Amino acid sequence: MLETNTYNYQEALIRYQEKIKAVAAQEMVLNLGPQHPSTHGVLRLELITDGEIVKEVIPHIGYLHRCFEKHGESLNYAQIIPYTDRMDYLASMNNNHAFVMGVERMLGIENNIPKRVEYIRVLVCELNRIASHLIAIGTYGIDIGAFTPFLWCFRDREHIMNMLEWASGARMLYNYIWVGGLFYDIPVGFEKRCEEFVAYFKPKMKELNQLLTDNQIFISRTANVGVLPLDVAINYGCSGPMLRGSGLKYDLRRVDEYSVYPEIDFEIPFAKGEIGQVGDCWNRYKVRIDEIEESLKIIEQCVKKLTKEHKRTTEFDPRALVPKKTVPKAQDFYVRAENPKGEIGFYFIADGRSDKPFRVKSRGPSFCNLSVLPEISKGVMIADLVAIIGSLDIVLGEVDR
Repeated sequence: MLETNTYNYQEALIRYQEKIKAVAAQEMVLNLGPQHPSTHGVLRLELITDGEIVKEVIPHIGYLHRCFEKHGESLNYAQIIPYTDRMDYLASMNNNHAFVMGVERMLGIENNIPKRVEYIRVLVCELNRIASHLIAIGTYGIDIGAFTPFLWCFRDREHIMNMLEWASGARMLYNYIWVGGLFYDIPVGFEKRCEEFVAYFKPKMKELNQLLTDNQIFISRTANVGVLPLDVAINYGCSGPMLRGSGLKYDLRRVDEYSVYPEIDFEIPFAKGEIGQVGDCWNRYKVRIDEIEESLKIIEQCVKKLTKEHKRTTEFDPRALVPKKTVPKAQDFYVRAENPKGEIGFYFIADGRSDKPFRVKSRGPSFCNLSVLPEISKGVMIADLVAIIGSLDIVLGEVDR
């Protein structure tokens, strides 16, 4: 295996060197990043350009590598949860949820989790989904030159950050969803606060749509730019808004029907080509806008359940099923869930003897979504490349892991 990996690396290195050598006299090799703000993190893009036209994009990753998978071999299952926070650090709750679901299924306790715990998990995950999309939308606006949406999105995201901090005690890296339960029940009054947030935020979304979504300058910068055909998206393993932006109605919350999502009524937004064409930057952006609307519906239904059928009682203990020691049977197991950026997956190898996994392999959606960038950036202007990068909504903690 080591020989094969070394051979593949050497082969790729030779291809890269030949590509750079073949640069024509009138072409330039430019670095975009890793300090450039439009690369959304420490991502270095090597561009081969002919004037303003991008001939080739070569991503260089690894600037934020923190050995998540190697750490996973040295820690027990409960200790790994905070490390999942630091992958997609803009959607930590969703990472926690996916990892914990995998461990619970390996232990065979997934059907014993109290409904109140499950509804709280979905509630905080959907709040975090909105917060993640607000960053994607706000930073996308500022990439293209619209400053006001950036400020508005961060203003509204702040309300969600305060609520999640109230529930978990942490601002971004929560470690809130535990194997078998939760760190703690949501605070008294949290449900009421969610209702107030939904009532406040719905009119704000209308204002954001008027300011950005229907803005003719924004449309001219994003419509018909960076078109990702559906077959290319599937072949590259794209998922989440990237895949749905190419016209496929595919969401793991409906496909796998995990947690209590089967009991909740919501739609799966996907691109219909209302403006531009299916698969372009505007349609990917629009999927995220529509997902925020659906997440608000899910939050309303969760709050209703948590204040009626599954309301808090003095007997409720969110840690009742949290195991003292987590030792799954010997098995290989893969779990996946719908992160705001796509399919987050964890592949476990358990030896049946230790409370530490023999191996934990993570599938980060940002990594797969970034891999398609060279394919959809050939022949575009440098300014359009910035619009394409922003429409991918990558986070480098998840790309490099």
